[in-house]
Amino acid sequence: MERYYVDPYIKKCKRIFPEQGRYGYYRYDMNENPEGLPEDFVKSVLKEITPEFLATYPEPDIFLNKYAAFIGAGYENVLATNGSDMAIRYMLEIFCRKGKKVVTASPSFEMYKVNCSILGLEHVPVSYELDLSFDVGKLVNAIDHDTDIVVLLNPNNPVGTAYTEEEADIVIKKAEDNGAVVIIDEAYHYFYERTFIRKALEYDNVAVLRTFSKLFSLAACRLGVVISSKNIINSIKNSKLTFDANAIALKFAERIIEEPGLVERLIEVEKQGKEYIMDFLLEKGYEVMDCLGNYILIKTHGSPQEVADRLKEKEKILVKTFGNPLLSGYIRVSVGSEKAMEFFAGKFLEADY
Repeated sequence: MERYYVDPYIKKCKRIFPEQGRYGYYRYDMNENPEGLPEDFVKSVLKEITPEFLATYPEPDIFLNKYAAFIGAGYENVLATNGSDMAIRYMLEIFCRKGKKVVTASPSFEMYKVNCSILGLEHVPVSYELDLSFDVGKLVNAIDHDTDIVVLLNPNNPVGTAYTEEEADIVIKKAEDNGAVVIIDEAYHYFYERTFIRKALEYDNVAVLRTFSKLFSLAACRLGVVISSKNIINSIKNSKLTFDANAIALKFAERIIEEPGLVERLIEVEKQGKEYIMDFLLEKGYEVMDCLGNYILIKTHGSPQEVADRLKEKEKILVKTFGNPLLSGYIRVSVGSEKAMEFFAGKFLEADY
């Protein structure tokens, strides 16, 4: 027994952290870009990371002013965080009272559930149907006067469904009527065109979260952005760490959005890779789901866990498996360039028996 105070919610929380020792493997398991940013671009930015630069505290406003213009918002509507993970923590800490409800689809990004456990909030999961369709009406019905936050992942990870404008409006209105904030997590926006940024700027109770870990390939640097009303942004500013997002992440992000054609090139490379692997697997008789983000679900012929184990042990390839019964027959595979998917395709066929 400790002789000092430990928050009781922290004591009860059971954490499972991402697998370590992934360096040296072919990474198709965590929705990273398997190959990363173009090497010549990375080298050009690294030239700006001087000893003086490293000795200076971060100044996020340089990036934020450029990013606001990039997405068509005002500076007062954007805020940088240490990954969108940190944005999630801030939002739940600030806008949800102890013991009150956070409503999400299920399965979904696990950090919403984890943060609820850490912070003493009630997580209310609204399950997908057996055919992996999602009934938005059930999510709307789960919102009541005890709900402080509603979460829409658009598209959702891992299933990959998305919401229509009408569905989003219905959820936002029900949340508004109950005094709740709506988080719209757009981690996979650039692989899927529809965005709800305008709703974050139109409604006072909506915040859109973005990340630079997926399309922009900066998972190692940790950078997220909150896009919302001035009131929500100011509330987060009052709570956030003084130096949250690091200067290296901010510098890379600034250069990414300034580099002519880079964003479009990254989108096209992923699109070509997805088209290749989807066509390949469908021709081989596999059931494959295009999950709208930079990943797909494959229903394996053999045991998904055994296939994943063989890929790891024999080919040094990592893929994602699931304990959730709805997804227990699938593996999730991150999508990269056509070259990256050609490599994966051949190894996968050898492992799935």
